[in-house]
Amino acid sequence: MHRWGDDEFGNSTQGANGVMRRVRIYQDMANSLEELDKLTISAVDGYAVGGGLEITMACDFVIATERAKWGMPEVDSGITPGWGGTTRLARYIGKRRTKEINIIGALMPSKRAVEWGLWNRIVPDDKLDEEVEALLEVLRSKNQQACRQLKYIINRGCETELYTAQGFEMLSAGLSGAVNGFWQVADADQGQGVAGFEEKGALWKERRALSKNFWTD
Repeated sequence: MHRWGDDEFGNSTQGANGVMRRVRIYQDMANSLEELDKLTISAVDGYAVGGGLEITMACDFVIATERAKWGMPEVDSGITPGWGGTTRLARYIGKRRTKEINIIGALMPSKRAVEWGLWNRIVPDDKLDEEVEALLEVLRSKNQQACRQLKYIINRGCETELYTAQGFEMLSAGLSGAVNGFWQVADADQGQGVAGFEEKGALWKERRALSKNFWTD
């Protein structure tokens, strides 16, 4: 007998532990969406509430119609969000506004999402597809490697303190130089270290002889 809350194998997912398991799956899904090395666009027309809103927050760009509304109304069902409604949302609009959205549970106009930095752009109700296509045309014209790097360092950098984020930025700049042809570094091995390990060549033997027993007493 398959009950509500059973998984595909018939294992019960009811109870607090079952809820936590489902939330972890939802979070993994949102994280996977956010970490795709492709650019993603969320097109919103109608209601983006609960999980729908949480999906928009995992995307890179969000375009919505004027009639679209958004919110986190879970509170009135006696539950709390599980895959971004308190975490990503606070990173986009701040702690105080996130409390407002979650605790009051109102459905907000799309315009406010842009004003608060949650979404990118609002368009007339009949212009959504047109605007998405226009953005796609712009994005397709870009160097995709640079876009992948930018997405990665922005996503990761905003979760760290300044100096660590600057480290991502610096390494990305180095990778940009390498993929644009400036890959050689005068004091790098130029692959000789790896080749030496594979062949047990003179360079590798010299380095290992010097370091293998150093300060091991």
